[in-house]
Amino acid sequence: MLPRRLPFKTTLSLALSAAGLVGPHTGAWAALDDQILVNETPHIVSQCYTRTEDVRDGRIHNPCYSCHTRSESPNYLNDDDLQLSYAFPAPAETNPWVNLFKDRRAAVAAISDEEILGYIRESNYFDAEGRIIPAQRLAEVPADWDYNDDGVWEGFVPDAYFDFDTEGFDRAPDGRLTGWRAFGYYPFLGTFWPTNGSTDDVLIRLADAFQRNLAGDYDAAVYKTNLAIVESLIRERDIPIEPVDEAALGSVDLDRDGVIGTAEQVTYDWAPLEGRFMWYVGQALEEQRAGRVHLAARLYPEGTEFLHTVRYIDLDENGANRLAARMKEVRYAKKLWWMSYADLDNRMAAEEKEKHDFPERIRTFRGNIESGLGNDQGWVYAAMIEDAEGQLRPQTYEELAFCVGCHSGIGATTDSSFAFPRRFGAETFQRGWYHWSQQGLEGTPEPLRVDGEPEYAFYLAANGAGDEFRQNEEVRTRFFTDTGELKAEILDALREDISVLLFASPERALRLNKAYRVIVMEQSFIEGRDATVEPIGVSVHPRVTGDTPTGVLEPLLGY
Repeated sequence: MLPRRLPFKTTLSLALSAAGLVGPHTGAWAALDDQILVNETPHIVSQCYTRTEDVRDGRIHNPCYSCHTRSESPNYLNDDDLQLSYAFPAPAETNPWVNLFKDRRAAVAAISDEEILGYIRESNYFDAEGRIIPAQRLAEVPADWDYNDDGVWEGFVPDAYFDFDTEGFDRAPDGRLTGWRAFGYYPFLGTFWPTNGSTDDVLIRLADAFQRNLAGDYDAAVYKTNLAIVESLIRERDIPIEPVDEAALGSVDLDRDGVIGTAEQVTYDWAPLEGRFMWYVGQALEEQRAGRVHLAARLYPEGTEFLHTVRYIDLDENGANRLAARMKEVRYAKKLWWMSYADLDNRMAAEEKEKHDFPERIRTFRGNIESGLGNDQGWVYAAMIEDAEGQLRPQTYEELAFCVGCHSGIGATTDSSFAFPRRFGAETFQRGWYHWSQQGLEGTPEPLRVDGEPEYAFYLAANGAGDEFRQNEEVRTRFFTDTGELKAEILDALREDISVLLFASPERALRLNKAYRVIVMEQSFIEGRDATVEPIGVSVHPRVTGDTPTGVLEPLLGY
């Protein structure tokens, strides 16, 4: 059964009407387990409505390149044309993210610093005994969460304990390994910087066979090696590893030296048309040989999972940004089935043909609150988000569609993922396998693009700001002159320490926390999740006709 779509209803206040802006939704929100869309295009996110022309000086800015870029196969999207025009279908021409136009200054001012700090430092994931609260709630699933009304929650249940050892592996209170492994990574451009509203972390877990040796027992060496093989394939590069005995792992020549001995790296050498193959190790090797799991460059194997928590911004004694105990969202992805290069190419060709033949037809998302939503590329996505009291609840069909858009419809992703291809290398703390609770971002040097340019500085120059909406005055004041030029001295500091850009001041962090708390109390996520305080209509379009030029003349490469 396909989802039902509701008209996108809005109402205009006198003030917003005079300004030509849209107002908030009318009527009651849908029930949690309804499979409907109020906003018909939730996959087109709020940042896509940014005015690329600065109303203050007429300059054209390009924040679009970071997501919409020339892709690398087997991502066959190649959507760098979206840097040049908005290209919206008719239902998306009116900006549905009306939270951007709300004035929250009074509501934010009504929340004290002490109140918001107390709120974000109280966990909504663990109870006082260390048990996972949402898992307990899902064990006795409320009726309005139970999509198929069978009394049992059959979807994703959070099972990470966020207790990491010196190799980044997560452990349950009884010492059991959960399979999750944390990794440090360069935060993606703009929205995911703490200075723009949230902290976050990402964990990865491979399927059970990737964690076991040929005898069927859990084997840390096997698991770590398979993770390195996956990383080598995703990044198409050699990956250093701790010395391992290749014979014990299945007699796979990991370092390609022609000898089954001790390997200290996984050498990337995959060119099947030239007769060069790569292999997993341990039990996964047997699964691969049997054709039950697959291997290809820039694709994860079946069963790969990611856990991504989005949190408020906490502050340490020095004012540095830290993960808050309270989670805004717990996001989950699992690769359920394999799609070959040909499958992915055909899927994209079919989508392009549909866009050409039916330009006003909008995307259909298959799934529901319980099973999650598929992205038509082998992955399923599920998530939890705060209810009005701050406890985690499953995200609705529409709220999940918001997430699936970025994980299936842009050129910047690698097999639908963002963070893992940006993982820190073996030269960093704990060889890059650690959680932000073990070490923060301070002292991390700036990443470089493939052309050798500093990545974050390139973004600042192209965008003319530190966020897509160009509303982060703290970054603007710190990094730009009054005439909009970048300051050389702060760029030098950024090269050595990305936290000078990515961290919000304590004052800004508290203000953004309060703004998001207001959205939580409203439960207005389908109107936008951006932690804005003042209306930002000056920098976003309330309405934009499809194929309107952005003013950008030449697309930029996003990596």
